Amino acid sequence: MQTKSIIRVEQTSWQACESEIRRIRTAVFVEEQHVPLDLDFDGLDPECIHWLAYDTDNRPVGTGRLLPDGHFGRMAVLKSHRKRGIGDAIMRAVIKTAAAEKLPELYLHAQLTALPFYSGLGFMGYGEEFMDADMPHIAMKLRL
Repeated sequence: MQTKSIIRVEQTSWQACESEIRRIRTAVFVEEQHVPLDLDFDGLDPECIHWLAYDTDNRPVGTGRLLPDGHFGRMAVLKSHRKRGIGDAIMRAVIKTAAAEKLPELYLHAQLTALPFYSGLGFMGYGEEFMDADMPHIAMKLRL
């Protein structure tokens, strides 16, 4: 049985935590999932709100970002720290911030393998499946 890590999730910016965010996303997307570096790092990070999740040793182990239009993405949790509630904690922080910012909806493009995770948070799929970085995705939204 896997125990949940006691974690802390903090809202941050690209400017404040670029190296930590870059390290996590490179490990997950570029190295593990073979997403091209220039596809993951699309130049939009400076205008996004970012979150970092920290493990019990105060090491950053997860991240995600929110664009000003309510599009959430780049959720990444280091492989060694998955299945411990870190992604859920990040998403709950994002949803809380989006609601406080009075965004009407959150949007995201979920890898099909993550569909149950996002559905469990109340996101609803819409449209057709599509390929992004050679992986099947579906658009999802959550009305706030």
